[in-house]
Order: sequence, then structure tokens, then C-alpha cells
Amino acid sequence: MPEMNLAEIADDLRARGVRALRGPNLWHSAPVVVAEIELGRLAEVSPAQANGFVERLLDALPTLGERDDLAAATTWAEVMEHVAVELHELVGAEVRFSCVAVRAGNDGEDVVAVEYAEEELGIESIHEARSLVRRVLRGEDAEAAAVIDRLAAVYIESHPPPTLTVMLEAARKRGIPIRRTPEDHVVQLGLGCNLRRLDSTMTDRTSVIATDITSDKDRTKRYLDRVGLPVPRGGVAESVDDALRIAEDLGFPVLLKPLDANDGRGISGRIDSLDGVRPAYGIAVAEHPKVVVERYAEGRDHRVVVVDGRVVAVAERVPAHVVGDGKSTIRALAEAENRDPKRDPMSPRATLRPIPIDERTRQFIARSGLDFDSVPAAGETVWLRATANISTGGTAIDRTDEIHPRNAAMCELAAAATGLDVAGMDVLTSDVSVPFDVNGAVFVEVNASPGIRMHTHPDVGTARDVPGAILDMLYPPGSEFAIPILAVTGTNGKTTTTRLISHLFRRSGKRVGYTTTDGVYLDDLLLMEGDLTGPFAANVILAHPRVEVAVLETARGGILRSGLGFEACDVGVVLNVSSDHLGMRGIHTVEQLAEVKGVVATAVKPGGCCVLNADQPLVFAMRERTPGDVVLFSMLGMRGNPAVAQHLAAGRTAAVLEEEDGREWLVLRRGGERTALAAVDEVPLTLGGAARFQIANLLAGIAAAHGCGMEIDRIRDGLLSFVSSAESTPGRMNVLRTARGRVIVDYAHNPAAVAALVEMAGRLDARRRIGVLTMPGDRRDDDLRDLGRAAATLDFVITKEDPRYARGRPAGEVARLIGEGLEAGGLPSDQWEAVLGEPEAVARALELMSDGDVVLIAADDTAAVLAQLRPLVVEE
Repeated sequence: MPEMNLAEIADDLRARGVRALRGPNLWHSAPVVVAEIELGRLAEVSPAQANGFVERLLDALPTLGERDDLAAATTWAEVMEHVAVELHELVGAEVRFSCVAVRAGNDGEDVVAVEYAEEELGIESIHEARSLVRRVLRGEDAEAAAVIDRLAAVYIESHPPPTLTVMLEAARKRGIPIRRTPEDHVVQLGLGCNLRRLDSTMTDRTSVIATDITSDKDRTKRYLDRVGLPVPRGGVAESVDDALRIAEDLGFPVLLKPLDANDGRGISGRIDSLDGVRPAYGIAVAEHPKVVVERYAEGRDHRVVVVDGRVVAVAERVPAHVVGDGKSTIRALAEAENRDPKRDPMSPRATLRPIPIDERTRQFIARSGLDFDSVPAAGETVWLRATANISTGGTAIDRTDEIHPRNAAMCELAAAATGLDVAGMDVLTSDVSVPFDVNGAVFVEVNASPGIRMHTHPDVGTARDVPGAILDMLYPPGSEFAIPILAVTGTNGKTTTTRLISHLFRRSGKRVGYTTTDGVYLDDLLLMEGDLTGPFAANVILAHPRVEVAVLETARGGILRSGLGFEACDVGVVLNVSSDHLGMRGIHTVEQLAEVKGVVATAVKPGGCCVLNADQPLVFAMRERTPGDVVLFSMLGMRGNPAVAQHLAAGRTAAVLEEEDGREWLVLRRGGERTALAAVDEVPLTLGGAARFQIANLLAGIAAAHGCGMEIDRIRDGLLSFVSSAESTPGRMNVLRTARGRVIVDYAHNPAAVAALVEMAGRLDARRRIGVLTMPGDRRDDDLRDLGRAAATLDFVITKEDPRYARGRPAGEVARLIGEGLEAGGLPSDQWEAVLGEPEAVARALELMSDGDVVLIAADDTAAVLAQLRPLVVEE
């Protein structure tokens, strides 16, 4: 294709639906950014056929040439993948996974998935990759350097601060779950009732009163003075005249600093006369309206960290400086020092900060008669800043093993006096190994949320495990930091099984948080109403400090839209996979749908439990994908399913349906051991055994609870006490008794669910069986017809529609297509009718109902249908 044509169609390259999947997902077990790549007319030419494109791209990003996979790229989606990955790595963010997925039925639209170091960086790298490729297609300057600079700034801005970074690394090594949002530096460690919160080294145990005390430097000194700790004398100035008066009263030398500031900002250094007070006051007051004036104390700057009342690290902080070589200027020496990768300001993992070559530094060295162009003698040390803060170019020497025991006790007393759980003491002393009262040391400050990179990565000396000490405080040895997570997925039965498992745990005395298509619950309390089965709802439960067990209904939509709402689960349950929501979000086949549901199986922890339906081949095949121990459930049992028999012969576990002495039993088998839990007809959920699909849900619930270590007697008690009522499981097989007969309300909206409901109705003693059916309009025409076929054995059917779920179809079309399926399945045209409104359809069914009839209602608005029926209920 001629180059001019490429320029004309470059903008046809689009990245649609760019989003972060924050948990395990269809493409990867870790978070990724995904985008659907649209090509338009660009689909007519491959990257290799685009005249000069590859060469121009390599000119823009030469390091791409080091990738063998770029030469093998045959699609524009692959080019996008490689460019996005390269941009990540050029800003220092490692990418360990990326892929291009071709989804069948997507009309040539590919999905690019790229693992990300930071969510915002991942998203921006996709957008920048698209723009860069467009510019190369047009033959324009790719602006690669500017792109890399922008992404580097995004990476730095979104990456956790240095101290929080080392805290998170330590937590990950211990296996502590971490929940973090990109826009917030407050991080959740642990889950549910075992969660703790952390902001750098400030914890949820840090006292607000203590931080209030230590944010006022003068007030802090008063607290220390009250317990006999040495502090420099001084006062607080609210004007320059105040500062001059206090300095005269104290006598020189003095030091000025803001009443509340950090990182050494606004601190003057030594002042020897009144002439120095006025300019120092201007610098300090720019940081805070009140300024501390205090006697200047001699000594080397030491930071002592106390965690939970115990000294855990000591470092001597050395101010920013250069050492002369007899040839180079101070500026050149500082610039050379700043080229050290440890001082790279664009690297989140840098352990030092650049030496500032600015006006403050110029003013400081001018006191010694130097400027940036001065050439120090070989070996001469030139100090560049008065303060030793790491943030202003300082370095650190570990002194932990040298601190005198009395000094350590005094630092621990200082932390106790201010009330901080994690405290950073700034102490000026000539030698930390000599008692403070002997060498005239003073406590200058006590800091909340002290930085700890100087201790974990000192420039000289031994690294100290300060993060470990903080984590030991939050989670003493033997403490739990997680809660059991059980995830339930499948096409049908998810909500009932989720509620059943939750009921089993509640009967066992646990406080349970669970999510369903009805809402988010804490025990029986509805916290939030709505179809909440994705990551948002999972976060509500996992971030609730009273939840002891989490049971999470996990639907396909949430997995595709945002990934799982958790990193891993203790128990994953896959109930079944059947045709539903096909043709949506790139899922066009049942096999693809099984891939999505299988994400739950892959997210089971090693040593956890994966509960699979052995009677469905697509579900049974997931045993190959899970790192957990496989537990099967089966309606066919050992005799009807050879896979179950083989599984048990290997000494493994299965929950099965078995017949004995003419009765059906729910049985748990482990190898050759057999435990009968309950007769099917005794369990309320089965309606005397008529609701066969509920038996499968019960078996899955038994397997899940047993996999989580629940005792058999507690499982049995829960099975016999769980009732599917309008109150406990609204819209899930609610059986209402009226004067004429039974009305069953269920949220059955796909062919498999309707078939199960119709099969159950056939087992009930009834004169006639009347159905009120519908399906959302975004399903395929054939799906609507299949739903009709599934209900064709009923005696009479009313098809209905809810305008809210028409999803673009004209009024009456959903009802008509279901009717076509009814007739194709053998139901005569005079035995079905369309009544579009749901209240009107329910009223029509009740009008047709005679004594002894059963009415099946597939409800859209469950609450409204139940309210409409409630006046007719005589017994539930």
C-alpha cells in the first residue's frame, strides 16, 4: 500500500475499552491492562506490508530491535503490544507478561493484555503506544523522548513513596494480602476482621493525639522536657520581631525552623548573629506561619526508630556533600554524584535523592566563601546543606549496634512520652555509643511516620528490618492476616449456593459477608442493594473489619470488566456452564464462557480447594487449571460417572447423590470413607426432592464447606435449617401458597434455568402448570427461541417483557421470539399469549389459575412481584 494511504488511514487504529483488570482475569493470573484494538481500513494491510513502517518504528524506539518477537509480529495488535511493553520498560517498569488474544466472533478485533507495574502507567502506555504508532504511520516525528518523559512522570507519581514501597515488599514476602488503590497511599493489609491499614510507617494504631503532639515541634519538646529528656531551649515566633527577641534572649548560636514541616524544609542551619535571623525567618515562615527559634546544638545527626516501644534501628545521617579531586568544580562533582543510579529521581527504587544544586545550596556554601565554580582540593569535603535529611541529598550510616543501652532506653521513653507506636527520633550527639547525659546530646524532634529507607538501604553498614518490626507489631507471631474467601461461579445457581454456604458458616458461629446479584450482605443485613457480583462488591466485604468469612458470588461480567475482586481464594466453586450472555464482550461460545468461569478455578490458592461439577465436561476439565486440591460433586455419583469413581479411588474427596433403601442421600466420600449427611427429601431446599437442580447446589455447598474445614455435624445442621424463602433468598425458587395453589417465583433467565424449573414443576403434584417467562433483549434470537423450547412442556405460557431489559429491541419482539420457540417445541399457539408488562402478566397468570395449579414466574423485578403476590399468600 502506498505510504500516502497509510497516512490517510493512520487514525483508523484505535484502542477501545482501555481498562485495568485489578485481579486474576481471563488473560493472566495477575493484574493487566487490556484494550480492544480496532483497525478499520488498516486491517487491509499488515505491518510488514506497510512501506517503511517497521524501519521508522525502530528509528523511534531502537531498543525494539532487540526483541525477536517484533520481527514475528504479523498484526497491528501485536505491534501495539510490543510498543506498550517497550514503553513500560524504558521508564524502568518491568513487564513479565503480555499477550494478544484473538476472540472468535470479534470480527477481527484483537485484545491486547499487558501486565502493569502501576495501573495509571499501564493505561497511559496503551494510549501512548497508539498515538506513537499513528505518528509513525503518518511519517511524522514519533516524539518518543517526550512520550517516555511523560510516562516516567506518571510512573513516579503513581508509584508508592519509598518507605511505603519497602513496607509493601516486606508484606508480600510474608504472604500478607495487600489491597491498594492507585489514587491513595493508604494501603489495606490483611482482610476482613484481620485487616490493618498503613500509610508509609503510620499505622491504624498510630494515635491522632500523638501525631498532633509531634506535628508541633515546640510542643514536642515540652513533652520530652517533662520526662527529663534533654532538648534545646527555645521559643515560638509569630513575627520577625518575635524571632529577633527570642534569639537575643537565648544567645547565639541559634537555629530557626518551621513549627510544622518535614524533609528538612525551612531549617536555617547555624546562625551566629542577629543579621542572620531575618532572612532565616523568611525561609521558615514560608513553610509555616509559626517559627521555632532555639539554641543551636552541636553534634552529628542521628535518626533512631522506635517500634512498639523498642529501638529497632539507628542511623547517622550525613548532610549532602562532595569530596574534591583537585580538578572539578563543586557543580561538576555534585552532577557526577547525581548520576549515581541510586539518586535517579525517575526511579521509584532509588534509595537516595539527588543533591540539590539550587539557590539554597548556593547560599549555604557561600557562608564558607565558596560558589558552584570553586574547585576543592583533592580529598577536601565540601558540605552542601546544613541539614542531613535524605530528601535533600544526605546519606546514611547504620549505627544500630553502637547505641548505648541507656540511650536506647531514653529514645523509647521519648516515643512513650509522645504516644507514637512508630516514632523517628532526631538526636544530635557526637557519639551515639556514649550516654546522652555525658556528651550533651539533645533530642531535636520526634516524628510520626518516619522514613525507613535509610535503615533498610543504608549507604554504609548493616540493613535493618524495620518493616519486619512494624509488621510484627501489627501481626504478632501466630496471628491471622487473612480470612477464608469462597468464590462461587457458574451459569445457574450461584446466588442460592452463595447463600447456602453463607448460612452454613453463620450456623457455625461465624460472621459472614457475602455478595450476590441481590446485593451485599453482612450476615442477614443487606448493606447494599443491586446486582453486585464484581470487584467493587468484593472490596466492600474484604474491607469490612467485622467479616470473618467472605462468600463471593462471581459473575462473568465482573471478571471480563474488571477481573476478580481478590488475588486468590481458599475455595473456588464452579457449578455449571451453559449458554447465557453469549455474543457479549467477545464471548461467543460456551467454550469461551467456560474459560471465563475457569478464572475462579485458577485463582484457588495452592493448598486450597477447587469444587467442580464432575457431570459437566467443561467444568470437570478445569481440574487441570487449578493449583488447589480438586473436590468433585456429582448427581450421577460413583456408579454413573467413572471420573468420580477414579477420583475417589485415588483417595480424594467428592460430594455425591446416592440411593439407599429407596431413598436418595447427600453423601460425602473421601476415598473409601462414606458419610451420609441427610436424606434428600428431608432437606427443605429440594421441595421433597422435586427440585433436582437444588440437589446439585447442595452438593456443591457441602463440598465447599468441607473443603474449608467445617465439621460434618455443622454442615448437616445447616442443610436441614436452610429454607429458600422470599425473605432469605428472594427470587430464588420462592414457593408461595395461595388459596388456589402454589406460585413459584424464580430468577430464571436462560434456557438451562428455565428447563430446570420446568422439570421441577413436572415432579410436583399439580393439575396444570402455567409459566410466566421472559429473557433480556440483549440475548441472541436463538437464545430467546431456546428458552421457549425449554418451556414447551408446560400447559400454558405467558410471555412478558420489561422495557428496562429490552436492550434496544422493539416492544413485543422478545415475547414473540420466545413464542416461536414454544411453538417449535410443540406448544400449540392457543396455549400461550404475550402480556408485555410484568405486573399485568402476573395478574393474567393468577386470573387463569385454578385450584391445584402451579404457576411459575421468571421475575424481572423480584421485589415487586413478591409484593404483588403477598396479599394472596395463605401459607408459606
